[in-house]
Amino acid sequence: MTPQIEEGPFIAIPNHEIIPLAMGEQQTSQVMWRGKRKDLGRIDGIRALTRLHGRDVIKAHSALIHALQDEDSDIKAAALFSLPIVALQRSYELFDYLSVLLDDEDLSVRKAASMCLEKSAPIFPSATESTLAFELRHGIASRSKHAWKALTEMCQTWPEVACLHIDEMLLEENVTWRRSASNLLKKLVHKKDASVWDLIGWALDDEDHVVRQNGARCLPPMAQRMPKMATILAEKAIFDSDVKVIDFAIRCIESLDTDYGRARDMIVNACQHQNPNVRLACIKILPRIMGEDALRDFAAELRKSEKDPVVIKELDELLFDVQWGGSEDEKNAFLQPAPSVPQIDKEIIESVGKSVNMTPIRDVEDGRHG
Repeated sequence: MTPQIEEGPFIAIPNHEIIPLAMGEQQTSQVMWRGKRKDLGRIDGIRALTRLHGRDVIKAHSALIHALQDEDSDIKAAALFSLPIVALQRSYELFDYLSVLLDDEDLSVRKAASMCLEKSAPIFPSATESTLAFELRHGIASRSKHAWKALTEMCQTWPEVACLHIDEMLLEENVTWRRSASNLLKKLVHKKDASVWDLIGWALDDEDHVVRQNGARCLPPMAQRMPKMATILAEKAIFDSDVKVIDFAIRCIESLDTDYGRARDMIVNACQHQNPNVRLACIKILPRIMGEDALRDFAAELRKSEKDPVVIKELDELLFDVQWGGSEDEKNAFLQPAPSVPQIDKEIIESVGKSVNMTPIRDVEDGRHG
């Protein structure tokens, strides 16, 4: 991921004027922007540092450090705007200044620093690790909001690092942090990584029902990609006290590969779950994992203790065999007419003295069998 350079008049500044303008050595630069002539100053020069490459990077980095130390809040905010782009080529000391400016006395600088962290952390996870960890837990909502956005993006750019942050947040006493952390698990579930599975398992063990719901939400998409791990986690979720957690577990079970023995055992066991919705969902899967005789025997056993009318109806349908217990028309539907006998076969049969239905042909003249 590379941060995009925002458009503005500063992109029209000639390259040779950018450093002098950013350092305050040149007061203004005249440019044409969208058909109009504009006079740009130092702030625009600092923003234009993002355009410098190659041998100009060292000078751009020095100019940016100089601006980050300035007493003018607008200058510092402009420098924070350029920091993520310049850091892609030379990051030395830049994130130390970012950490300091997050607590600047000026609100506009603090806001610019929070936005800078949001853009930088997904690209520079190591350089911003401790800063991001602190900001995620910050008591000021606007600051923590940017940090959580950064962590959300990091789930795509550096998922292994995101897992470390989420791991720590799931251990916090603050339930809001745990809920926010568990809500990010859905962005990591496609990763076939044991650390992600551990995080989902811990979320399913949390005392808070929302955290458990966020963990359970990952189970259905896991069923197709990682059926064995999904089965293990679903076994835990299916016996949860929360209805939504159970619902996600059911969706997972319905999508599981029933050729996997542990999944089959779980489905059979869950047919006697205390929640009728779970029983119903698992009973509907039984025809996929049992032969007809075993299915009828098991359904008959379940029917003896079942009290829920909807589940009873489903069991009765499994027990009902139209070949034996249906109406006369339903039974006759299974009686297929015999295929017609080809003419040549008829002639062969009759040549040995039998009729098409294989009975002997009676000799009309002497009354004897032919």
